[in-house]
Amino acid sequence: MKWEENIRKVVPYTPGEQPHGQHIIKLNTNENPYPPAPGVADRVVSLDLDQMRLYPAFPEQTPLAEALARRYQIGREQLFIGVGSDDVLSLAFMTFFQSGKPVFFPDITYSFYEVWADLYKIPYEKKSLDENFCIRPEDYRQPNGGVIFPNPNAPTGVLLDLQKVEEIIEANQDVVVIVDEAYIDFGGVSCLPLLQKYDNLLVVQTFSKSRSLAGMRIGYAMGSAKLIGYLNDVKYAVNSYTLNYAALQLGVEAVRDEVYFKEQCDRIVRTRKHAEEELQRLGFIYPKSYGNFIFASHKKMPAQVIFEKLKENDIYVRYWKKKRIDNYVRITIGTDEQMEALYCALAKICG
Repeated sequence: MKWEENIRKVVPYTPGEQPHGQHIIKLNTNENPYPPAPGVADRVVSLDLDQMRLYPAFPEQTPLAEALARRYQIGREQLFIGVGSDDVLSLAFMTFFQSGKPVFFPDITYSFYEVWADLYKIPYEKKSLDENFCIRPEDYRQPNGGVIFPNPNAPTGVLLDLQKVEEIIEANQDVVVIVDEAYIDFGGVSCLPLLQKYDNLLVVQTFSKSRSLAGMRIGYAMGSAKLIGYLNDVKYAVNSYTLNYAALQLGVEAVRDEVYFKEQCDRIVRTRKHAEEELQRLGFIYPKSYGNFIFASHKKMPAQVIFEKLKENDIYVRYWKKKRIDNYVRITIGTDEQMEALYCALAKICG
């Protein structure tokens, strides 16, 4: 039909399945298996329902912005809060990658980057990870329109050390470099201190993983005041009222309880370490992960078979039928009980 000629067509991002059922073990979307900080539940009870009829305050003018700025020791003018890190990253693509030159990101990475580039008609080049799934900083020393990569990377979990992160930023000071740190709290070192040195660096984090608030959709970016100002200009041109009242209130409690936050991150790291041992015993190989997941391949059993047979047992992991990674499954770290059920199922499938 003729009207279709003027429609923007993109291949959308494919999220992990969201199965429903009483006995399902869901290890496919990297959600935190533990509840948010106790103060979050207390705050839910005391939410002012009358506030629901009003538009929420602008995120940078809220106690959440104050709590985050205090926690990361930055100015509030260096902070941008959005509806999950996906919203933040999408706006960052729209704002910063407008030169017409290709944006660089890894060939194996968060697949939403390619979707946003296509949606906003931004040219891009995918840089191949090495044979160990590591980013090669030398690949990012060519002229480009911007750089973005997760650290730790997704779906591999591989961490790029801070020195190599800085190599990429230092080589690209004429464009914006975005480091997506969705999983940094599970063992990596944040590049946040580099904000003092580079005004073209944007660091993006989220409440969805380490703070157990994926359902509240809270993400944030940290950078120079100038970068954040440009990001806000685009946000307010698209939608002034972004984060909802409840999310802004509950997010404060999640940030406030630092002890609980560290305990739950450590708990997941301990379970991940045990999972590495169990998976190795069962015949799996995997790169060292610094996320709340393990990217694993079995020495004999095809990944797609493992994925499908686990699903038959109501255990969901993530699988991509893509070049270079079509023999891997990504396994979210669940509770110890969930992981034991996984090991039992894998023993029968791969034994």
